[in-house]
Order: sequence, then C-alpha cells, then structure tokens
Amino acid sequence: MVLAGMLSAGSALAQTVTLPQAASPAARVMQRVGITDITVDYSRPSVRGREIWGGLVHYGMQNLGFGTAEESPWRAGANENTVITLSHDVQVGGKTLPQGSYALFIVVGEGNTSTVIFSNNATSWGSYFYSPEEDVLRTEITTEEVAHVETLTYSFPEVGGDYAVLALDWEKKRFPIRIEINVPEIVVTNGKQELRNSTGFSWQGPYSLAQYAVQNGVHMEEAKGWAQAAAAQQSNFQTESLVAQLLAADDAAASKAAMERALELGNPFEIHQYARQLIAAGKADEAVRVFEFNAKKHPNTWPVNYGLARGYSAQGDYKKALKYLRKALDNAPNEPNRQAIEANIAKLERGEDIN
Repeated sequence: MVLAGMLSAGSALAQTVTLPQAASPAARVMQRVGITDITVDYSRPSVRGREIWGGLVHYGMQNLGFGTAEESPWRAGANENTVITLSHDVQVGGKTLPQGSYALFIVVGEGNTSTVIFSNNATSWGSYFYSPEEDVLRTEITTEEVAHVETLTYSFPEVGGDYAVLALDWEKKRFPIRIEINVPEIVVTNGKQELRNSTGFSWQGPYSLAQYAVQNGVHMEEAKGWAQAAAAQQSNFQTESLVAQLLAADDAAASKAAMERALELGNPFEIHQYARQLIAAGKADEAVRVFEFNAKKHPNTWPVNYGLARGYSAQGDYKKALKYLRKALDNAPNEPNRQAIEANIAKLERGEDIN
C-alpha cells in the first residue's frame, strides 16, 4: 500500500524511457562546402504500397483540418518539421538565405515544377502551423524522375567547390535544391574573425589568410597587411616571399628587398622551387641567377645542381645543362630521382629542353 501511494504521488513526474520510433525514424545528413556546413534533420516515412503524390502528399496548398494554418505545404518529411541548418549565408535560386535553421516545406506541383519554402518556423510539428509571414525564401525547382526509393531520403548527389545539390528522393520523384556558397568571401570573413583570437598570435594565422587571398584573387590590399603582419612575427622564406609577391605591382624596391630577405632565409628546396616558378613564368635569366645563388649558398647539396641544369636548359644552353645534370646524378637521394635525371640527360642529348 505504501508503494502504491508513492507511485500515485509521483505520477505527475512519471516519464517513459526513450523508445524507438516505430515508423518514420529520424535521420540527419550533412555536407561541407568550403567551410560551410549544410545539415538536414528529418524523419523518413516509407511508401509501403501507398499512393504518394496526390495521395499521402497533397498537391499544392491544403487545409489540413488542424492547427492554425489556413493552407499548408508539405512538411517534406514526416513528424516534426524537416530542418535545414546553415553555418554561413548561402544562395538559393539567386537569393540570399542567411545562416541559421529553417523549416523546409515544399508545395508539390502536379507537373514537374514545385516550390521550396524556407521558413523561420523551424520548431513545429509538421506544417499545421505554417504561416506565409514566416517565409524567409521561396524558390521554384524542377523535379526529376528517379528509380523507386522506398524510404524518403535526403542526400547530396552533386557537390562542387562552391555549391552542393540537396536532393529529396521518395517513391519515383526527386526534388533537387541547388545551394551556392561564396566560399572565398566566407573564408576571408571567418579568417578575419579568427585573427582576433589566438590564431592571430602566430605568424601562420595571418600568413595562411594572405596566402588564401592571393590564391583566390580576393582582398588583395588587405592581404598585403596580413602578409606583413606574418613577416613581422616571423621573418622566413614563406612570409618574406609572400610579401615580395604582394608588393611587386606597387612597390618594386620593397618587393625586391623582401625577396632578397627570403632567399637568405630559404633552404635549398624553397629556393629551388622559387626558381622553377620563375622558369614557368618565362623568366629564365632571373631563374638562373636564383639557381646560382642556391648553388653558392648550399654547394653540392641536393637539388642545387639539378636546378642549375634546369636553369641553363631554359636558356637554351644544353651543354652547360648536361654538365650540371651529370653532377646532380652523383648526389641524387634515391632511385626515382636518378631515373628522372637519366631521362632528362637523354632529352638534353636529343636537344630538348628538360623544363
């Protein structure tokens, strides 16, 4: 009797343990594009022989007979709202969708056109409480026919460097949503914020942001400041050569001075690679001067003789190039390098440039 009394007194606090969903289990899918995460949380109903389009899922907007919505779209899943979460702003249908979490609704068309709705109503159960005033973005999409998909599935069947296609597949229909991301702008904006924390207290922080800006051709003026900040913290080949690169167009004297500092601080491989870049840029004479500097600073060190051979070959002096290529063969560090040198010796003997 005491036990019964205790159960009765505690009934207001009673709660069942977590049990599995019998139907339409919960799922999550995520895709990263650049540094932006796109996450979809949804529930997965199955066809189970039912008529889906125009049956279980209504066409157009419909009064569901419950809740506050006069007309409702499809919840694009089951149970609670399907929720898409974006870690940064994206573009959908040429319109900006700010970072955040949104309910994903679909107005299913009878043909091959449907309307996707991103709504601020991300915490409701289904679309019974849908309000058009909470729409953040609407976009038209063209649906596609696919092989039968028994259980509703979200996936990212197509991903590029600056976009991803989010697809809802169910029964024999696909709803593809192309999401575009301005990756360079997001990376730079995020990087500028990170430089305000511990990342900004090491030279690698501003250096990596400046290097990224150069590689993507964005925020070049700001990149100069980041590169110079990196060099101020740590003067090395990487930081000084990047400063030199960024100053080349506006301040030739400062650029030259920075590159001279870089060469003095560089190891044989860094200097060698820089000279090879000069060859690729069509600056053979300048490349030879750098290769000669490397050979003087690091005599008979791999790969300085190989570099001299490449430099003289770029100038068309194959006889001199052969001389240094044979020297390079003597101090090649491994068999693959020896084989590459032997192949280049044969090219020079045939009168062919090895670059």
